[in-house]
Amino acid sequence: MRAAARSAHRALVTTLTLLATAATATLTAGAAPPRAAACSGHVGLTFDDGPSGNTAKLLTALRQNGLRATMFNQGQYAAANPALVRAQVAAGMWVGNHSYTHPHLTRLSQVQIDSEISRTQQAVANAGGGTPKLFRPPYGETNATVKSVAARHGLTEIIWHVDSQDWNGASTDAIVRSAGRLTDGQVILMHDWSANTLAAIPRIAQGLAARNLCAGMISPRTGRAVARADLRVGPRADGNGATATERRRATR
Repeated sequence: MRAAARSAHRALVTTLTLLATAATATLTAGAAPPRAAACSGHVGLTFDDGPSGNTAKLLTALRQNGLRATMFNQGQYAAANPALVRAQVAAGMWVGNHSYTHPHLTRLSQVQIDSEISRTQQAVANAGGGTPKLFRPPYGETNATVKSVAARHGLTEIIWHVDSQDWNGASTDAIVRSAGRLTDGQVILMHDWSANTLAAIPRIAQGLAARNLCAGMISPRTGRAVARADLRVGPRADGNGATATERRRATR
């Protein structure tokens, strides 16, 4: 009887072990982020106005869905939330400059514009985000003076090709549709603080994968989204490269 009991116990343990292993495999498979079978092009996902109270959730969503993005931080928020800037870098994101207080730069003097940009460069660096190479003017407003000051700080101005309108109350469905218009090399405007944008992340990832598009870095040389130059995480990743379309043209 004891032998039979031990045999039955071993069988039960074996069965439970197999079930646990199967369950773990199922959960792991279910959690796998959507990925393009092969990248036929790259797009630039960008998020303005962070870091904020929504940043940690946004970073989690991006990582869970296998996406990297450029975070255009306001200097005042970077200075107030250095741990979140470090979290952006640790999550594999690139950190850009979005001015210090988000003013209408085209209405300011050259000295004031310089202060907005330079203080943000310092705030991001002090927070552990490296020295930004990309600059997005607030509201996308720019002129020759803004461009000149940004260039003096070694910054490439980045606007956008597609506006998600999340700042204007766009629904999650509308944001997903906006991302669906992206083509190779293009950049989309989104915002760090938007709950609807956060909810859209999994579907944005699925849509890109279905079209064999991958989330890439934005090249300081071309201002367009390119393949990641290397797999290093953080601000020292190389910013040069070419879009898939540019590479194809170069071989013709």
